[in-house]
Amino acid sequence: MRKIFMAVLLLVTMVFAGCSGNEPSQKNDGGESKEITKIIIGLDDEYAPMGFKDEKNQIIGFDVDLAKEAAKRLGSEVEFKAIDWNSKEAELKSGRIDIIWNGLDITPERQENMLFSEPYMDNRQIIFVKKDNDQGITSESDLSGKAVGTQAGSTAESYIDGNETLKSSFRELKTYGDYVSAFMDLENGRIDVLVCDEIVGRYAMSKQEGKFTALDVTVGPVSEFGIAFRKDDTALRDKVQKVFNEMVADGTAKKISEQWFQADLIKKK
Repeated sequence: MRKIFMAVLLLVTMVFAGCSGNEPSQKNDGGESKEITKIIIGLDDEYAPMGFKDEKNQIIGFDVDLAKEAAKRLGSEVEFKAIDWNSKEAELKSGRIDIIWNGLDITPERQENMLFSEPYMDNRQIIFVKKDNDQGITSESDLSGKAVGTQAGSTAESYIDGNETLKSSFRELKTYGDYVSAFMDLENGRIDVLVCDEIVGRYAMSKQEGKFTALDVTVGPVSEFGIAFRKDDTALRDKVQKVFNEMVADGTAKKISEQWFQADLIKKK
């Protein structure tokens, strides 16, 4: 009898253990469709202005605002979870997060392991100058003879270092540890132009309204940002893509972009 009792007890324990696990982020709805109840979004919480902590330790940012609006339209809760950016693919694959929405470049290597939305923004390096002082610059070749600044270790610096013809045409190349110092030198005339990431640069420029101009001149190749999902999670990707398309069509995405960058940087179809 003791053996029978122990076997029954073990069976009951296994059944209850199977019922007490974490609730999935999507629940079955009639056996055919799935209603999204909660989305966990992974991000680097030090990547201003895409996603970062404010003085109250709250996660805010451009991508955060887009994601909140998308979740609202899906009728879903949303949680933002700081992750080790170097382990982002593992975080996604393991199910600890559902989405990466954080200024993520779409690359062939990443597409092998992640499912992407359609590109929603270009990631390019552009030229910043003092207000109303474009110096006749319409292409990167017009940087010849200029004192050029950029951030050390940035995409712009990598491109310039790999293009000896362009680099040797500069009167001077100065690199900076941060864009605050770079914009300060630009304002004070220590450099003629600043080449940097458009998104980061426009955000920095917005904090010093009226001092600088962003030229619509691309330096180097252009990449694209996308929203990443688990490789097999086409259902969630398609639902998020649908509401994001609606946000673009009704002008909501544009409004959010203008709030952060004073410009509409959302890609149009």
